[in-house]
Amino acid sequence: MSAEPFVHPALFYQGAGQYIAAVTAFVRAGLTAGEPVAIVVPGGNLAMIEAALGADAASVRLLDMREAGRNPGRIIPAVLTDFADRHPGRRVRIVGEPIWPGRTATEYPAVAQHEALINLSFAGRRVTILCPYDAERLAPEVLREAERTHPVLRDAAGERPSADYAPHDVVAGHNRAFEEPAAFVSLRFDHTNLTEARRMAARHAVALGFTRDRVDDIRLAVAELGANSLDHGGGSGTIRVWAEGGRLVCEVSDSGHITDPLVGRRPVDPRNAGSRGLLIVNLLSDLVRVHTRAGATVIRAYFDTPGPA
Repeated sequence: MSAEPFVHPALFYQGAGQYIAAVTAFVRAGLTAGEPVAIVVPGGNLAMIEAALGADAASVRLLDMREAGRNPGRIIPAVLTDFADRHPGRRVRIVGEPIWPGRTATEYPAVAQHEALINLSFAGRRVTILCPYDAERLAPEVLREAERTHPVLRDAAGERPSADYAPHDVVAGHNRAFEEPAAFVSLRFDHTNLTEARRMAARHAVALGFTRDRVDDIRLAVAELGANSLDHGGGSGTIRVWAEGGRLVCEVSDSGHITDPLVGRRPVDPRNAGSRGLLIVNLLSDLVRVHTRAGATVIRAYFDTPGPA
């Protein structure tokens, strides 16, 4: 058995019966061992698990992944690490289902990278994270990639190590150039006109019907991305803004290079100095996609519109 205290199995299930049996057994084993337990799965599955647990559900933290993990970049800092850090010195147990059949093709690369980065983020920590995958409804390529992001695989036949485990390859494989938008507005900015970049994004957000608070979130996200460009991306950048698939997209590009894949996914102690820009963007956005290479970084922050775009 591996000496690594972090355990990260994928659970391939077929049908609600297998799903409920496996998840509730995992949860109850944790409760019996005195481990704090959290369940973070899509709302419909959450309701089934809660009902099956009965009185035991009161001892478990329950979160809807469609809300808490809407942006995959938010899950590690704001959900998983947050829960583990609330129980220092204890092993914690989490059910996390960030990939479900409703995830879009735009979201999938970010969530696949998230599953890979969990292994880097929690290495050495006393944490067990079980990730269910709907083997009947998810695409075969999604299931194959789960075997690359999880060192241990579980199904109705039992548990086995993954022969294809390669999380770094998954992170790199989804670090691809983006398709070009059909139409957009753009602005080249530096320290003299970053305010105008924020205003441009805010104008489009207002036109799409975002609430005042959400417009403020968008303005702040663009400000943080722009500040990163000034500080780490060569002192200038370009912002492009457009509507796509029911979302407002704010893209900032510059000449920087992000070499640490966990940037923006680590909680930052407010007492410590250091950049929080991409973390703030992850916390505010409904989706964040990143493409980075030597001499160029492009970050797209997506915000779900309150009505048809």
